[in-house]
Amino acid sequence: MEIKRDYYLNKLIELQGDGLIKVITGMRRCGKSYLLFTQFRKYLADHKVRRDHVFEMAFDDVENAKYRNPDVFYLYLKEKIKNDGKMFYILLDEIQLLDRFVEVLNSLIRKPNVDVFVTGSNAHLLSKDVITEFRGRGEEIHLNPLNFSEFMSVYKGSKFDGWTEYMMYGGLPPVVLKNSYERKAELLKSLLMETYLKDIIQRNKIRHQPEMEELLDVLASNIGSLTNPLKLSDTFKGKKKVTVSAMTIRKYLEFFEDSFIIERVKRYDIKGRKYINAPYKYYFSDMGIRNIQLNFRQQEETHIMENVLYNELVSRDYGVDVGTVVYSTKDKSGKIVRKQLEVDFVCNKGSRRYYIQSAFALPDEGKRKQEEASLVRINDSFKKIIIVGNPVIPYYTNEGVLVMSIYDFLLDQNSLEKL
Repeated sequence: MEIKRDYYLNKLIELQGDGLIKVITGMRRCGKSYLLFTQFRKYLADHKVRRDHVFEMAFDDVENAKYRNPDVFYLYLKEKIKNDGKMFYILLDEIQLLDRFVEVLNSLIRKPNVDVFVTGSNAHLLSKDVITEFRGRGEEIHLNPLNFSEFMSVYKGSKFDGWTEYMMYGGLPPVVLKNSYERKAELLKSLLMETYLKDIIQRNKIRHQPEMEELLDVLASNIGSLTNPLKLSDTFKGKKKVTVSAMTIRKYLEFFEDSFIIERVKRYDIKGRKYINAPYKYYFSDMGIRNIQLNFRQQEETHIMENVLYNELVSRDYGVDVGTVVYSTKDKSGKIVRKQLEVDFVCNKGSRRYYIQSAFALPDEGKRKQEEASLVRINDSFKKIIIVGNPVIPYYTNEGVLVMSIYDFLLDQNSLEKL
């Protein structure tokens, strides 16, 4: 069964012939190779690109081991490139296995009729490398696990049953395509232990694996909570009775981020228009990986929904921050005090901005006012939204805040603009 990733495919199509190296990044097993070698390759064939004008190589294939030598590979590829005035497409998988790959790729794009598309393991080829190593010649296409709309394109049940399964097992394509919950759980466990964590341990020469896994446990148990390395170190001392320095925890957090297992979110002072240093929030890139780390304990729908909303906003290419609203009020004695409220997500894309609160339910007027308290204190014209976890007909409150269902939001790519 094919899971279409048209949003990302269209990105590759739009970037054709722009003179830059297109680098597809993302956590392992999220579908990078399939996007490039199957879906993009089919697009080229459908648009009459001749087979001998498309070069493909997977460097993790043992048959291609000799081509990991850059001198051997470059000479071999040069013989394949035709100078007939037509574009020649180079599709390379696991590019980090090619020695001196930055030098090779920079040499290739100097040719006027060559268009280069590559994937790389997130353990070696990170988004920051696109900026630093390619010196302005690279462009990143970050591939996320399946969002809910992509998940539902192959799910056979209702959106309500689909939402339950998606929250539990996540959106990694090979997991989604398994036909039983037991096989989904087994694959998630294998991916976590034998792919993600094993890769981090080997690459970074981790000596204290239990502490690193304990840290991932803590993050999984507290998704969406403000924290920092010092606070996490204190948690280890107080609750785990283990001493792990803040510096070590900071390194472990970087390793998790580099592998795209988690993402760090900064806080933004909305009225002061400035970023705030630590603490930060951390979200998991895939809920299945988060849940298997905890052996499917702690299924708090409120926090999971918040995490899914974050992932959806990122997949739509919004820049996402956690917002804070500072305001002055009087206490019982009449003294003026400053208080701070949180906005779950401040989302920016170009000239557009949205302020979003995640609320699993709004059972009464008091809860609704609580959720919109931070939003109504933002004095600008950008749209303020509360997303709820139950089906509801979209409506605006008396304060001008849009209330909409998680299903309306997730299943319509343009939901924020339309309502």
